[in-house]
Amino acid sequence: MDGSTDLQAVRRCAAATANAEDASLWRWFSGLVEERRIRWCLADSDWLISVDHRHLATSSSFDPAVREAKVRLEEGRASRRSSRRAV
Repeated sequence: MDGSTDLQAVRRCAAATANAEDASLWRWFSGLVEERRIRWCLADSDWLISVDHRHLATSSSFDPAVREAKVRLEEGRASRRSSRRAV
Protein backbone atom coordinates (compact mmCIF):
# COMPACT_ATOMS: atom_id res chain seq x y z
CA MET A 1 0.00 0.00 0.00
CA ASP A 2 1.45 3.39 -0.92
CA GLY A 3 1.23 6.64 1.04
CA SER A 4 -1.57 8.12 -1.08
CA THR A 5 -3.78 5.07 -0.45
CA ASP A 6 -3.16 5.38 3.29
CA LEU A 7 -4.07 9.05 3.14
CA GLN A 8 -7.28 8.29 1.24
CA ALA A 9 -8.26 5.71 3.85
CA VAL A 10 -7.62 8.22 6.65
CA ARG A 11 -9.72 10.84 4.84
CA ARG A 12 -12.59 8.38 4.31
CA CYS A 13 -12.50 7.43 7.98
CA ALA A 14 -12.44 11.10 9.06
CA ALA A 15 -15.37 11.90 6.76
CA ALA A 16 -17.40 8.98 8.11
CA THR A 17 -16.68 10.05 11.69
CA ALA A 18 -17.66 13.66 10.97
CA ASN A 19 -20.89 12.52 9.28
CA ALA A 20 -21.78 10.33 12.26
CA GLU A 21 -21.07 13.17 14.71
CA ASP A 22 -23.19 15.60 12.66
CA ALA A 23 -26.06 13.11 12.48
CA SER A 24 -25.91 12.58 16.24
CA LEU A 25 -25.88 16.32 16.91
CA TRP A 26 -28.89 17.05 14.73
CA ARG A 27 -30.86 14.08 16.09
CA TRP A 28 -30.21 15.50 19.56
CA PHE A 29 -31.29 18.97 18.42
CA SER A 30 -34.43 17.65 16.68
CA GLY A 31 -35.45 15.71 19.77
CA LEU A 32 -35.17 18.82 21.92
CA VAL A 33 -37.16 20.84 19.39
CA GLU A 34 -39.94 18.22 19.40
CA GLU A 35 -39.96 18.24 23.21
CA ARG A 36 -39.92 22.07 23.19
CA ARG A 37 -36.91 22.08 25.49
CA ILE A 38 -34.48 24.11 23.36
CA ARG A 39 -34.64 27.80 22.56
CA TRP A 40 -32.42 29.95 20.38
CA CYS A 41 -32.32 33.56 19.33
CA LEU A 42 -30.09 35.96 17.48
CA ALA A 43 -29.15 38.93 19.65
CA ASP A 44 -26.56 41.54 18.72
CA SER A 45 -25.20 39.22 16.00
CA ASP A 46 -24.71 36.31 18.43
CA TRP A 47 -26.74 33.11 18.65
CA LEU A 48 -27.87 32.28 22.18
CA ILE A 49 -28.87 28.68 22.90
CA SER A 50 -30.79 27.57 26.00
CA VAL A 51 -32.02 24.14 27.04
CA ASP A 52 -34.60 23.73 29.79
CA HIS A 53 -34.48 27.51 30.37
CA ARG A 54 -30.74 27.39 31.08
CA HIS A 55 -28.40 29.40 28.85
CA LEU A 56 -25.68 27.10 27.57
CA ALA A 57 -23.95 28.72 24.61
CA THR A 58 -23.32 31.93 22.71
CA SER A 59 -21.61 32.13 19.33
CA SER A 60 -21.61 34.31 16.24
CA SER A 61 -22.53 31.21 14.21
CA PHE A 62 -25.51 28.92 14.83
CA ASP A 63 -23.79 25.55 14.27
CA PRO A 64 -20.96 26.10 16.80
CA ALA A 65 -23.48 27.44 19.32
CA VAL A 66 -25.58 24.28 19.07
CA ARG A 67 -22.47 22.09 19.36
CA GLU A 68 -21.30 24.01 22.43
CA ALA A 69 -24.74 23.73 24.04
CA LYS A 70 -24.75 19.95 23.55
CA VAL A 71 -21.29 19.59 25.09
CA ARG A 72 -22.18 21.78 28.07
CA LEU A 73 -25.45 19.98 28.67
CA GLU A 74 -23.69 16.61 28.58
CA GLU A 75 -20.90 17.88 30.86
CA GLY A 76 -23.50 19.10 33.34
CA ARG A 77 -25.21 15.71 33.39
CA ALA A 78 -21.90 13.93 33.88
CA SER A 79 -20.88 16.17 36.79
CA ARG A 80 -24.29 15.73 38.47
CA ARG A 81 -23.97 11.94 38.17
CA SER A 82 -20.48 11.94 39.67
CA SER A 83 -21.51 14.23 42.53
CA ARG A 84 -24.43 11.90 43.37
CA ARG A 85 -22.04 8.95 43.53
CA ALA A 86 -19.74 10.84 45.92
CA VAL A 87 -22.54 11.34 48.45
